Amino acid sequence: MITRGRVALLLGAALLVSACSSGGASPSAAPSDGASAGATPIPGGLLDVVTKAGKIRVSTDPQYPPQSELAPDGTFQGFDIDVASEIAKRMGLGVEFVTPSWDTITAGGWGGRWDMSVGSMTVTSPRQKILDFSPPYYYTPAQMAASTASGVTTLDGLAGKTICVGEATTYLDWLNGVLDFGTESPETKPPSGSTPITQTTDRLCAEAWKAGRTDWEGWLSSSPTVDAAIKEGLPLVAVGDPVYFEPLAAALDKSGPDTSDFLARLSAIVDEMHADGTLTKLSQKWYDGQDLTTKQGG
Repeated sequence: MITRGRVALLLGAALLVSACSSGGASPSAAPSDGASAGATPIPGGLLDVVTKAGKIRVSTDPQYPPQSELAPDGTFQGFDIDVASEIAKRMGLGVEFVTPSWDTITAGGWGGRWDMSVGSMTVTSPRQKILDFSPPYYYTPAQMAASTASGVTTLDGLAGKTICVGEATTYLDWLNGVLDFGTESPETKPPSGSTPITQTTDRLCAEAWKAGRTDWEGWLSSSPTVDAAIKEGLPLVAVGDPVYFEPLAAALDKSGPDTSDFLARLSAIVDEMHADGTLTKLSQKWYDGQDLTTKQGG
């Protein structure tokens, strides 16, 4: 996790990477010896593409700790980074991280610029129309927070207030009353009369509070992201219980090369990582000992 003293360096480095997101990436990790990408891939399919390239290009967020962040030395670190690296390793491939904007990732139509998203993306019915998803690799509580300057300490206290969220996120969908997880859709409702306002990522809402912004009182993000911001000393408090739990999965672009054999291998790997305890260990590593691989955490 980042410290307060590293925030400015991190944001400066992140902007450099984001500016060249179509080509800017971290060095590829070497494939693991003896690993296999599975049976002969479908010619021209996604598994064929990554096998020939020797690596998987993974989209990530450079400023979303503890899920992912760009360190000052130019490397990426975080829970999602470790999960993506382990998936690539089990496929016998390297991994390369690129940093397109979140709304670009969730819109589909990647055009071959990257192969897979391992970016804590929530599975929703609308997204399933344009993206293929692995089984969820973990679940996170969606947590409301308030600025200390607002004096708000309860969820009801945000009634009629402005709440900051990231663009193209399930947090924005929930505030607008259109969140659709299918059968897992939450029954909770946003504070009465609240109004959403967006930043390019929800983490930037908290950073803007730190910089002195006062045009919103609330912030909705993942519980780990809120906890990390509080530990860094940002001026906010968590309010109320989690408003819902997000099923988070790796995603593939349906409009790109045939994903069928890659998806089958990816899904098997995620299941293996659940069964052998890898995901639990990574969750505990990055989330202060919590196991977020089940809906209620632990």
